[in-house]
Amino acid sequence: MANVNKVILIGNLTRDPEIKYTPKGTAVAELGLAINRVYTPEGGEKREETTFIDVTLWGRQAEVVNEYAKKGRPIYIEGRLQLDTWEDKTSGQKRSKLKVVGENIQLLGSRDGGGRGGDEDAPPSRPRSSGGAPPASRPPAEPEDDDIPF
Repeated sequence: MANVNKVILIGNLTRDPEIKYTPKGTAVAELGLAINRVYTPEGGEKREETTFIDVTLWGRQAEVVNEYAKKGRPIYIEGRLQLDTWEDKTSGQKRSKLKVVGENIQLLGSRDGGGRGGDEDAPPSRPRSSGGAPPASRPPAEPEDDDIPF
């Protein structure tokens, strides 16, 4: 049976991106994303719910988000789900957290975080191809042999 692990999200950053570097110099950015959903239950009164999601970006995309994206800015993210598990040091209980590892991003809105449409002055977050040429190959989204010290 085939397997698919693909997530597509559009939301607003809940905080400024936090960037760190692995010992080999690979950038890693952590961001929080808020996604709103408006719906009308059977009672007829509109309701809004917000889902908060943690996202990790690697390499150049981490650097671009760190430089151009700030709290409140809308962003489009394509990625995959990843389950992190660890043992809580204080209680000894096993803990887990589901997050998104971003593979492609697109900054939306303007540089000041408003949602007024595309920002022509900001560089694209990924190369744009012309004439149907395939996009340039990219390194893996996550280095395999880096030990992350944080």
